[in-house]
Amino acid sequence: MPNLTHRLALPAFTTRNRVFMAPLTRMRAAQPGDVPTDLMRDYYTQRARAGLIVTEGTQISPEGKGYHATPGIHSEEQVAGWRRITEAVHEAGGRIALQLWHVGRITHPAVHGGEPGVSASGLPFEGTTRIQGPDGNLISVDAPTPRALATDELPRVADDYHRATLNARAAGFDMVEIHGANGYLLQQFMSTSSNHREDQYGGSLDNRARFPLEVVDAVVDAWDPAHVGMRISPMIKARGLDDSDGLEMGLHIAGELNRRELGYLHLAEPDWDGGPALDDDFRIKLREAYDGVIIAAGNYTPDKSARILRAGWAEAIAFGRLFIANPDLPRRLAVGSPFNELRPEVISGGDATGYTDYPSLIG
Repeated sequence: MPNLTHRLALPAFTTRNRVFMAPLTRMRAAQPGDVPTDLMRDYYTQRARAGLIVTEGTQISPEGKGYHATPGIHSEEQVAGWRRITEAVHEAGGRIALQLWHVGRITHPAVHGGEPGVSASGLPFEGTTRIQGPDGNLISVDAPTPRALATDELPRVADDYHRATLNARAAGFDMVEIHGANGYLLQQFMSTSSNHREDQYGGSLDNRARFPLEVVDAVVDAWDPAHVGMRISPMIKARGLDDSDGLEMGLHIAGELNRRELGYLHLAEPDWDGGPALDDDFRIKLREAYDGVIIAAGNYTPDKSARILRAGWAEAIAFGRLFIANPDLPRRLAVGSPFNELRPEVISGGDATGYTDYPSLIG
């Protein structure tokens, strides 16, 4: 039976193990310009033992930015910064995917020259983002009501995903992951709580899935299906989104990704972020809908990982907070070593403290 130490054959390459690193927003890109830094290079290289690193969410365009000091993939400087990181990860024997991110409404006018964020619909919601305050420190602020994207704007946004994928290839990434989860733009189109559109992108399940799938097709067109994955989070309740009726959409998207033969489906489970735990019935239905590689993420322990892998409901497990505090997490899991304790107060923003100074096992 497969376990976390075993190699995994993805359509595009084979991983060294099944301990994947989940995308983690750390907010340490250089300003101005949201450029990846040498400190970020050190951070990712420390974690190159992962079967696959999925980077922090990386904005596909200036419009897609929501948080202070998150990196982009839309300028030459950003591409060059990421290239230094991918080269270092590859030299350390690792594999790395870039997560393509558009936050949609989870942003603030201060980030966009006074303009509101954009979304599927112009609905007020309860959500916050983190921006730089007058004293230079991070502050949490309410994300105000967004502007609904016009129908004729959607091809432009899909083109931004296409261009970002080409930039990711130029930066040396092994593949890209489309962020369709956690309450950001693509899930804002998928969810009935955030999409009240009356055009061909709203209403029915097929219509609400239309734009996310157009993005998938644009990204695949910029590379190929094997080098593209997608993250979804049905049932999540976070960032002003109530996706409590999202299981049907999750299964629909999974089936569409299966038909497109994507590199993997990344399932962000809702219980770590305010939603209910997924039951085994959904996992069975998800496997029926998607017969490719499934990556599961969210509150995973070694025991839970073993159960899900044994059942065949996922081929790999992505760890987030454990990977923040344990840069050598695959080794610790393999030998049963204790874990370092997470310092949550230094997760977002700052310097090397709480970023690259967690100790690894000796020897």
